[in-house]
Amino acid sequence: MKIQHPFPLYFSLFLLFLATTTILISPSHGALGKCNPSDYNALMNTKKSLKNPYELTSWNPNTDCCEWYEVKCDPKTNRITEFSLVGSSSVGGLSGQIPSSIGSLSYLESVGFWNYKHIIGSIPLSIKVKASQLPRSQLSESLSGSIPPNLSELKNLEAIHLDRNRLMGPIPESFGSFPGPTTPSHLYLSHNQLSGQIPKSLDALDSSIDLSWNRFVGNASMLFNPNHGSTYYMDLSRNQFEFDLTKAKFPMSLIWLDLSHNKIFGRIPEEIKGLGLETFNVSYNNLYGKIPYGGKMQSFHNTAYFLNKCLCGPPLMGCKKLNA
Repeated sequence: MKIQHPFPLYFSLFLLFLATTTILISPSHGALGKCNPSDYNALMNTKKSLKNPYELTSWNPNTDCCEWYEVKCDPKTNRITEFSLVGSSSVGGLSGQIPSSIGSLSYLESVGFWNYKHIIGSIPLSIKVKASQLPRSQLSESLSGSIPPNLSELKNLEAIHLDRNRLMGPIPESFGSFPGPTTPSHLYLSHNQLSGQIPKSLDALDSSIDLSWNRFVGNASMLFNPNHGSTYYMDLSRNQFEFDLTKAKFPMSLIWLDLSHNKIFGRIPEEIKGLGLETFNVSYNNLYGKIPYGGKMQSFHNTAYFLNKCLCGPPLMGCKKLNA
């Protein structure tokens, strides 16, 4: 009877053990499906930093991260392009700071934390100085500190949404010189504690702008650039802006204009009646003179003109000769 040497069996079992161990420690690309290993590691580190929250229960190790909830992959490159968490009142929710590991997602285009009251702190440095493109900034919920000037260095930026946070300080001067082929379509900074004067460089920003509910002062008339064709929304209300509105020239694309609750003075320019405004409000300012007649100016409720220095004419009371 021929006795076989046991070595091949032992050797085979040893190789099987090594293969199994390797998959558990460092998932192969096949185990991850289409998911890029670098993106996989960044997401797993993010999950760990957030203490494995309920919202990320679909993020199972050794599975294709392109199939996970809360993230999206580009079907051509299979790289993570979107990271967005939406909180629920029925779940305890996330707390703490935004994980810096998100900045390692080199193809990221959009990041958002929505409906989380306990996400606090500054934007991580790894996100502020990302060398890759970040077309849409939607970082929200209790962010504090100042707006990083180097956000304007991100190429092909599509929109900036930093509204409803606790940001302080001025708008960076650099926000008037984005390097991409086009400027961001939206600059929404409302409901913060931002202050100071608006940079003159913003006259180059052909964007819809919301600066309402802040502490800005001084002149904001540079935002009214008649050569712009993409500015359809402008809300400067609830600040302390102080400038003469008389000679302002507005973009013809504008359909929403709210200047209420400021210290704006002068007259409402006649040219404004040529705009296709759907919303208009100049109440609680220091405006005077006759409201331009024509266009849509008389279709707005009289509360849109309330509590100014001396505005008159429809839809308010008629003007006296002194103010005609």
